[in-house]
Amino acid sequence: MIGDLINQKHHLYEVLTACRFYVALHLDGSRDDVDGYFMECRGFKYSQTVITHNEVFPKRWGKATRGQVICTKLPGNNSVDNFSLRRGLTASTTLWDWIATVHDGGWVSKFKNGFLTIYRQDSSEGARFAFSGGWPVSYSITDNMASGSDLAVEELEIACEGFERIL
Repeated sequence: MIGDLINQKHHLYEVLTACRFYVALHLDGSRDDVDGYFMECRGFKYSQTVITHNEVFPKRWGKATRGQVICTKLPGNNSVDNFSLRRGLTASTTLWDWIATVHDGGWVSKFKNGFLTIYRQDSSEGARFAFSGGWPVSYSITDNMASGSDLAVEELEIACEGFERIL
């Protein structure tokens, strides 16, 4: 049993070091150290709207004796885009169990906080992001042919209320 675990970790290490980086997902309250390793993360984006406020002042402006317009920009509401994680199809059902619970109406209790950790090829942490209020909004598996040479790839899209970089 211990030998199997060592072989699994060794095999995982060999697969992951073949890439320049990989992403680990950890959900709060999980029984596993890592809920999934991914080779691709898309759409992890924070943005803030800009409020433009224009005021007219009784100052000279060009040939006019008054009416100078001053434009001020202020920060508005912020938003966090959904992000997608892609990996080769695995036997783990941890993420699918989360999706099924949300689908069956348990979404309020299944908002999850978690971490996305980006590891370098040598398995050292490059960055860590904490997200809050996350839940799965879509799941897909790529089209495959039995006679093809492509691996099955699964993609999970997660919506979240916020995120911050902590490392």
